[in-house]
Amino acid sequence: MRSWSALLAAALLSSSCSPHKSASASAPARVKPKTPRVAHDTVTVRDPELERRVARLELRLLEREAQVEDLQTRLEDARAEVVRAMAKLRTATSRAEAASGMAEAEVALQSLKSSAAPQAPEVAQVTRLVRQSAAEFDKQNYGGALYLANQGKALASSYHQGVGEGSRGASRPGESSFALPIRLKVASRGNIREGPGTGFAIAFAVEPGTVLTGVSYMDEWIRVSDDTGRGGWIFRTLITRP
Repeated sequence: MRSWSALLAAALLSSSCSPHKSASASAPARVKPKTPRVAHDTVTVRDPELERRVARLELRLLEREAQVEDLQTRLEDARAEVVRAMAKLRTATSRAEAASGMAEAEVALQSLKSSAAPQAPEVAQVTRLVRQSAAEFDKQNYGGALYLANQGKALASSYHQGVGEGSRGASRPGESSFALPIRLKVASRGNIREGPGTGFAIAFAVEPGTVLTGVSYMDEWIRVSDDTGRGGWIFRTLITRP
């Protein structure tokens, strides 16, 4: 009897403990929530006014580079002229030759004044050369007078040539002239248009390597001409310095 009671007690104890273990074993594990990932996008804001200012500065840089090259060329020409003059010291230039050269320089100056703007740098330079030539003539330095007169004529001639190549026509509102014609090279194939914008008709096409002459600019468009005298406007990204 006591043995039966012990077995019954053990069975009851076993049945009361097994559901607890089963519930404990079947309890789901707690999962730690994941931290959401945040994606950061980089947005580039384009400032049209800043881009226009950069474009103008790039064009001014082209102008300055051309001026430096032009000054270097003139310096080399002057040195060569001085060397030739020193070689001819024994053959003095006559008074008549100097007077004739000075007269031609004066004519070139008057022609330049009638075709160029009063503030054009070429006008001031040629005027100064003509005055220096007259001063040397008064000192009876006829060789120096003729040399300075020829320099003035050459400068006036280069200006007229640049304007002729540029096919400028009437200036547009907002158009700015370069201090002197700039030699440019086409970087990639593009179109020369009749005005400063894609809305203007195409005048002709140019291939990479084509050499052009720039005379003025308006925003990001440059007025140019080719060696045949054709003129128009090209966008600045299509050209570079030779």
